[in-house]
Amino acid sequence: MAGTTHVSYTANLLKYMSLDQKGSAIAEYIWIDSTGGVRSKSKTLPKIPPSGEFKIEDLPEWNFDGSSTGQAPGDNSDVYLRPVAIFPDPFRKAPNILVICECWNADGTPNKYNYRYEANKLMEAHKDQKPWFGLEQEYTLLDMNDRPYGWPVGGFPGPQGPYYCGVGAGKVFCRDIVEAHFKACLYAGIKISGTNAEVMPAQWEFQVGPCEGIELGDHLWCARFLLNRIAEEFGAKITLHPKPIPGDWNGAGLHSNFSSEDMRKPGGMKHIEAAIKKLEGRHKEHIAVYGEDNTLRLTGRHETGSIDAFTYGVANRGASIRIPREVGHKGYGYFEDRRPASNADPYQITGILMETIFGGVDDAKKA
Repeated sequence: MAGTTHVSYTANLLKYMSLDQKGSAIAEYIWIDSTGGVRSKSKTLPKIPPSGEFKIEDLPEWNFDGSSTGQAPGDNSDVYLRPVAIFPDPFRKAPNILVICECWNADGTPNKYNYRYEANKLMEAHKDQKPWFGLEQEYTLLDMNDRPYGWPVGGFPGPQGPYYCGVGAGKVFCRDIVEAHFKACLYAGIKISGTNAEVMPAQWEFQVGPCEGIELGDHLWCARFLLNRIAEEFGAKITLHPKPIPGDWNGAGLHSNFSSEDMRKPGGMKHIEAAIKKLEGRHKEHIAVYGEDNTLRLTGRHETGSIDAFTYGVANRGASIRIPREVGHKGYGYFEDRRPASNADPYQITGILMETIFGGVDDAKKA
C-alpha cells in the first residue's frame, strides 16, 4: 500500500519474532473500553499446558487502570479482566494467544461497559432456541490526516457506482489490508465468512457468522481488534463511524442476520413474522443501542430505512428489516436487521434481539 508518512521496520522486527520463548507463551488480553474501542496489553504465561492448548481456566484474572479508559474513577481505578474466549495469535504465532476479556469492578459486579455479561445471560436462558447470528461489519479506511484512503487531496472521487465489489486501481483502495485481515482471521479461528469492497470508495465490509449465541460477539470483537492492529502496521486508520463523510455517500452499518431453530425449519416464516412484529413494538429501544450517530445514516436514503419508522419487506434494502428473496420463496430461513450502525456493540445487538424475540431471563425461567 502506497504511503509517504508511514515507515515500516518489519524486516528488523522479524529477526526477533523468531526467537525461542524458552517454554513460555504470550497472551494478549483484549477488552472493550467506554467508547467502544479495543484495548489490549500483553502478559507472559510461564507454563504451556502439556496439550499445547490453553483453556480459559489456565488463564489468570488481570487488571488495568480503568480511569485511563473511561471505565472507572481515579480514586478507585482498578478494573479486572476475566478471560472468556481464546484465539490463536496470527502475529506472534503458536503458542501465543489472543484473549477476549470481560471487565469487572473490584466489588465483584460487571463493569458498566461490560455488555457481554447481560447478553450471555440471555443466550444461556434461551439456548434451546439455538440462535444463529451473522453480522456484516462495514468500516472505512482513513489516512493519517483522517481522509478516506486514496481520495484526492482537496477533492472527491467520482460518484458511487464503480466501487462496490470493484476491481482495479482507482476503484478500490487498501486491498492489502483487507487481504491481510482475512488471512489473520482465518488463522485465529474466527468464523469470518467473507469480505467485499463497499459502495463508498475506501469503505469495506467483512462478515462474521453464522455463530451460535455469545460466540458471535466474541468473534466479531476479535476480528475488530485484528483489523485495527493490522491497519496500524500499514499506517492506516480504521473508523466505524456510521457516516464518516457527509453528503451523497453511503454510510456504514452492521447488518445483523438472525434465525432461531424454528425459523430455519419448513414453515419457519410464521416464526420470522412473529419476531418482526415484536421488533416493531420495540423500535426505539433497539435504536437506542444500535450505535452512536446513527441518525446521520438512517435517513431513508443510501439503502437505509428512516430512523423514525419501522418497516420490513422481502428483498427491500430500504427497510428496517429485510427478508431475503430466497427466504420469502422457501418460507423459512432468517431475517436481516439493517438498523444497527457500524459502531454498534455486537453484544448489545445480539442481546436485545434475544430479549425482544424470546423475552428476558425471568421469562425463560417461567417457560
